[in-house]
Amino acid sequence: MPPAFVIVGASLAGGVAAATLRQDGFDGDVILVGAEAQPPYERPPLSKQYLRGEAPFEKALVRPAGFYEQHRIETRFGTRATRVDPVERTVALDTGPALRYDKLLIATGVRNRRPAIPGLVLPGVFDLRTLSDADALRSEIAAGRRALVVGMGFIGCEVAASLRHKGVEVVSVDPSPAPLFRVLGADVGRVMAAVHQDHGVQTVFDDVVTRFEGGARVERAITRSGKRLDCDFVVVGVGVEPVTELVAGSGVETANGILTDEYCRTTVEDIYAAGDVANHYHPLFQKRMRVEHWQNAMQQGAAAARSMLGKGQPYDAVHWFWSDQYDVNLQYAGVQDTWDQMVVRGRLEDRAFLAFYLTRGRITAVVGMNRGKDVRRVMPLIKSRDIVDPRQLADEGFDLRTLARPQAS
Repeated sequence: MPPAFVIVGASLAGGVAAATLRQDGFDGDVILVGAEAQPPYERPPLSKQYLRGEAPFEKALVRPAGFYEQHRIETRFGTRATRVDPVERTVALDTGPALRYDKLLIATGVRNRRPAIPGLVLPGVFDLRTLSDADALRSEIAAGRRALVVGMGFIGCEVAASLRHKGVEVVSVDPSPAPLFRVLGADVGRVMAAVHQDHGVQTVFDDVVTRFEGGARVERAITRSGKRLDCDFVVVGVGVEPVTELVAGSGVETANGILTDEYCRTTVEDIYAAGDVANHYHPLFQKRMRVEHWQNAMQQGAAAARSMLGKGQPYDAVHWFWSDQYDVNLQYAGVQDTWDQMVVRGRLEDRAFLAFYLTRGRITAVVGMNRGKDVRRVMPLIKSRDIVDPRQLADEGFDLRTLARPQAS
């Protein structure tokens, strides 16, 4: 029998991995299993162009719909994998017989957290993760309607911006003192708060929703501080959790995702993981991290496929992502949980700046508002791990590209 490579998760990472296997010459069986009925697609448009009705769904596809058949990739869309058996080398499915594998890639991604808020199941309370979620939310959008956005992380911020673009009245609630506070910190977070406020979003910070109320559908939310927020519909975006239950009892170790090394290998031979579900060891930063962004899913999916083929390289990409909100383009590179110094190039109040996050003199991350090209210029400096002079970072006249040492090929 020809070797069989099974990919569980028809996500961006899974779709890219399947394509990479074929592009890199694998001639065995490739089977792509996905819980959703659609072929792999990119999720960023769901909170932006697709949600606003500016782009068709087809533009979000990772590959054209006919790609998989043309490249002899067997697809099992609308099928959920339920259990991995590494002894028998099988993956059980919710319908039909189990699949045999020689090598297995898990790219199941994440699911939205569903907090224990009374009234969360009322009609008119939505979250956003899938195409069907976006379609349901689109049906609620009309100028003059009132929306409540719970959580001002990236999804909440982008949804709020898209709703305001369509003339919806928006109130947002977040337990932090500013949007994106955990990632960007207080200073940059306050800039983002002002951006949303300038576009008509009523912001409520340092508060949480404790219950939703209504009759046939949601009508209002009550917050911990006692605020009563009337609304026509709600979008809840309060974080995600990795989808790992199919490896329970298999010997594949999990902790905030599926643990992998720098080659995307799990703790069980011939089982790999990539994308949002993978808590991967990053050789550059010398620690584990789980990253929930487009660039990581795409690049790590390809890296995992090459590791499955026996020609992988350590996955050490500098993580990068972007977010479009109103007329603001926010780009971010690197990874940081804490920092001991922040250096700003430009002026925060001008909304065209770079903010560098430093730990012990090294740049661990950078965020740029409306300066995407400069963010990409900083990425080699993050990868170099060089100690930098904060005065040079802040000096607009200093060329950042001269700071990074050439990397060995």
